[in-house]
Amino acid sequence: MTQSGPGPRRASVAPGAAARPGWVWWLCTGLILVAAGVVALSRRHELGEAYHLIARVHLPGLVVAVALETLSVLCFAAVPHWLLQTGGSRWSMRRMACTTMAGNAMAGALPGGAAFSAAWMFRYLSRRGAGHARAAAVLVTAGALSALSLFLLLVTGVLLAGPSGPDVFVRPVVGALVVALAVGLVILGLSRFSGIRRVLRRAWTYTGRRSRRVLNAEDALVRLTEQVREVQPRLLPWLRPFAFAVLNWVLDAACLAAGMWALGIGVPWHGLLFAYALTQVASTLRLTPGNLVITEATLSVLLAVYGLQPGQAIAATFFYRIISYWALQPVGWTCWIGLTLEVSLGDRRGRPRARRLHGGAAVFTRRAGRP
Repeated sequence: MTQSGPGPRRASVAPGAAARPGWVWWLCTGLILVAAGVVALSRRHELGEAYHLIARVHLPGLVVAVALETLSVLCFAAVPHWLLQTGGSRWSMRRMACTTMAGNAMAGALPGGAAFSAAWMFRYLSRRGAGHARAAAVLVTAGALSALSLFLLLVTGVLLAGPSGPDVFVRPVVGALVVALAVGLVILGLSRFSGIRRVLRRAWTYTGRRSRRVLNAEDALVRLTEQVREVQPRLLPWLRPFAFAVLNWVLDAACLAAGMWALGIGVPWHGLLFAYALTQVASTLRLTPGNLVITEATLSVLLAVYGLQPGQAIAATFFYRIISYWALQPVGWTCWIGLTLEVSLGDRRGRPRARRLHGGAAVFTRRAGRP
């Protein structure tokens, strides 16, 4: 499942009011769609070959691909479910899966959908008993775990791809990020000592006096820390949601490989994980609703670079997108309609009702809605 943070899966947006996309976003989207149309016309032969491959799909491979994507969706929902349970909120896994599916559908269909999805999920979690602070902490923490696990997959893909291919240009960036992450972990470990904390505090204060951005970052970090404290178990139990976040991506990538098997295409194992992870990173640009064209173009090109014929690469990409995006859209919107009706009915049950008693005097009674 492609996280839209929770929502298309994939990137996290701070909860709050959803910002509408501006004219620059619409201009970029229009240019991308026009370019996609031109490329499609020039690649009619490859598109025809892809169509014939998809039309001859093997049923066992299709079943395996759908099963893997279903497990990916469940792992995606398991992360916020665990965070809510840890914070004391009682949520069933079925409700959490339905909620994340609805948010994912919203993120994948609307312009600027990731912001709308995060805002909707924040309001829904808050109104269903999680509270504002806990809902914000769950969304931010789940997004951070998703981003960290995707980075882990990208590093693994670079190592598996070997010294050739487009990963050569990505290696320096990934290496710098790994070093930065290692330094951050070392500093975090040393911060347990009071002397190190004093030095860090003085350096941070000195830097803050010279930069307003540092002060703004400090305020944001304080607010985030207060929110995350709502879900603060010991360190070891955090391995469980992190494992779910990693499995979300791994199973989604396995769906791509199973789709190739279903189409009778050889899987380029040495570059598959890198192509998949880099495509998901590119999808965070959100230049089109549901990352349409961006995902298809990036994944097709990378699969072709790693050995597939152009028609095969296009077929594998389209088949994967049919399962991981298009098939999930109607399911997600059905979940959204059901959840929205449930909230509306719950609010209606909770409104005050006037009843006439003794000479027309009105008293108000409230029928309790669901928490």
